[in-house]
Amino acid sequence: MSENNLKQKVVFISGGVKRVGAIVARHLHAAGMNLVLHYNHSETAAHALQAELNNERPESVLLLQADLRNTRKLTSMVRQVMEHYGQLDVLINNASTFYPTPIGKVEENDWDDLLGTNLKAPFFLSQAAAPHLAKQLGCIINLVDIHAERPLKNHPVYSVAKAGLVMLTKSLAQELGPDVRVNGIAPGAILWPNNQDEMSQHRIISKIALKRQGNPSDIAKTVLFLVRDAGYITGQVICVDGGRTLNQ
Repeated sequence: MSENNLKQKVVFISGGVKRVGAIVARHLHAAGMNLVLHYNHSETAAHALQAELNNERPESVLLLQADLRNTRKLTSMVRQVMEHYGQLDVLINNASTFYPTPIGKVEENDWDDLLGTNLKAPFFLSQAAAPHLAKQLGCIINLVDIHAERPLKNHPVYSVAKAGLVMLTKSLAQELGPDVRVNGIAPGAILWPNNQDEMSQHRIISKIALKRQGNPSDIAKTVLFLVRDAGYITGQVICVDGGRTLNQ
């Protein structure tokens, strides 16, 4: 990867069949990588994306279904990757759950779900993948959030989970170096939540230095940079937010 050659390298992307995950998958596939795409409920989208990419390059996409809150499934998925491809070069912890948890209405299940998907799963998936990544001098990329640094109103549990993922990124970089690089990407206004009203969107954009919404390809290009061109970068979180964190 340090020589800009990604052909036949293998990348595992959790939540890799919809939204930003699917765009990242297409970019890395176009760069020559073989894909392992995890999904939970999005079976139709998963098989459609697999068919699309396998049509471009046969047998280049493996699908794996799992509820990431089940830690036994995480080890099993890594084992399936090794049985299928024989190697693992990149892990992208992209899967996430996101919904409001206003104080006074938070249930223990909300805590377990948001921490489980956004923090616990990346930890145990990284732990399972680490020995195989080390053999390839590979890397881990965690999709964080700008709200890991500045909490989002009415979303304390989600914000806590993503803050933990930032520390996990730094901790794993220290624990897994020098063989595995670990970095994070913190998106800003890239894709709106399904329930985001137009007035809220305009209010957010008004606070962004570049005064516009980003594109999922901005995240995909940053992922490609961290995989291919960032051989001396580890333990860092790159904000891809148009300057939103300058004025939030």
